[in-house]
Amino acid sequence: MTFVHITRRVFCALAFISLTHTAIAQDAPRVKFVTNAGEFVVEVYPDKAPKTVDNFLQYVRDKHYDGTIFHRVIGNFMVQGGGYDQRYIERRTRPPVEHEGREALAKGGPRNTVGTIAMARTNAPHSATSQFFINVMDNGFLDPTPQQPGYTVFGKVVSGMDTIHKIKSVQTGFGGPFPSDVPRTPIIIQSASVL
Repeated sequence: MTFVHITRRVFCALAFISLTHTAIAQDAPRVKFVTNAGEFVVEVYPDKAPKTVDNFLQYVRDKHYDGTIFHRVIGNFMVQGGGYDQRYIERRTRPPVEHEGREALAKGGPRNTVGTIAMARTNAPHSATSQFFINVMDNGFLDPTPQQPGYTVFGKVVSGMDTIHKIKSVQTGFGGPFPSDVPRTPIIIQSASVL
């Protein structure tokens, strides 16, 4: 086999991989968040965490997130929102979604690294409803393991990470029912929409 034939085969293989990756990326739904601190877009992966993504997208379509705040901001950890309005009244939610952390990771889903989005929950694994958080550090201790369920990561920020950095840098203190980590100037999600 000549060098030209080998080069053509390598080129064809790389082109196929690139096209496959592009097709996968195009199949991943994207959600645009508009906040009073700027905009950002998250890409979600129904092939990795189908129930979680379906749950999240339904909240987006229902306009659940519009008018909610980022009520928990820890600059060296994560920013959390999607549950409370500006008066700290918790929004009504549907029943919790089944936890898919281990399954998503087993399918090659993302880990809790900078820029990924995961479902917030209580200590009970199957308790996530509408609240989500975006990692602003690599938080490997939140990843599922055989010993702990971890948190279901279901997407990542694909544009507007500068907005997330702005949010993580705000001054925080007490607010509403929360003794700490609440932005002193509310960070409001003005709208969330599927692109």
